[in-house]
Amino acid sequence: MPNESRAFNVEAGHPPYRLRQARYYELGMDVARFSRDVHRRETRRVRLLDVGVGKGVTRMYTENHPGAEHLDYHAVDNYSHGAERIYKYDEWRHHKIDLESGLPGLPSDHFDIVICEQVLEHLHNAPSTLSELSRVLRPGGMLMVGVPIFPHGPHLFRRHVVPCFDRLVNRKPRPHVQAFSKPSFLKLIRNQCDVEVRRTRGFRIISGGILRPLEYCRWWWRLNRRLGKIVPGLCVEVQVVAFKQSVDRTAGRKAA
Repeated sequence: MPNESRAFNVEAGHPPYRLRQARYYELGMDVARFSRDVHRRETRRVRLLDVGVGKGVTRMYTENHPGAEHLDYHAVDNYSHGAERIYKYDEWRHHKIDLESGLPGLPSDHFDIVICEQVLEHLHNAPSTLSELSRVLRPGGMLMVGVPIFPHGPHLFRRHVVPCFDRLVNRKPRPHVQAFSKPSFLKLIRNQCDVEVRRTRGFRIISGGILRPLEYCRWWWRLNRRLGKIVPGLCVEVQVVAFKQSVDRTAGRKAA
């Protein structure tokens, strides 16, 4: 096995098919393809908003695909560690926002693509934030949201019982304050967002530990990718791809 490799030929220091990064690989392909289609149809720049940008990993995986050259990148974060840690930080337009308060100051119906990956589980006010993601997305735009999940039913134990136990034993609060299952997350999206869900895919049914060496094997990633499409609710993470409803003014009805 090599001492140094890049996950999906992008991130250094990871196995070439690291399952934890597989969600970014899929995201990057979809974002670039959508950007290419918008540019081809409307001949303009495409506005992308990354909510909870972190280190800018989503951009790393997106810019390797045709269509990414048409993107203008906007980032939302509280920047508790500074903006300099973000990949190509000086090529983003930055918005310093506490996500618990929504997305104040950002215009409605403005961004072509809104990404919120591995963020909502950290927010007490996740439903309100989801509504804000939908608000700033333009009609016809693409929303991509991803969270860790539990099997449906046991997610209620993690949501209600585990926090009580932590308080009882005086344990330090966990960074994840939400607990979702695939059905509960989809229900939340449909209740809070004016979008049509097109795809739901799961990642990492089994990973890590003694199986980590398999992440040097393409077949292992392809197997997990297939299983994640067939039974996303059994995975550790889920990613939802949705499109904001647009109004057909001539017909006076909604169109996807």
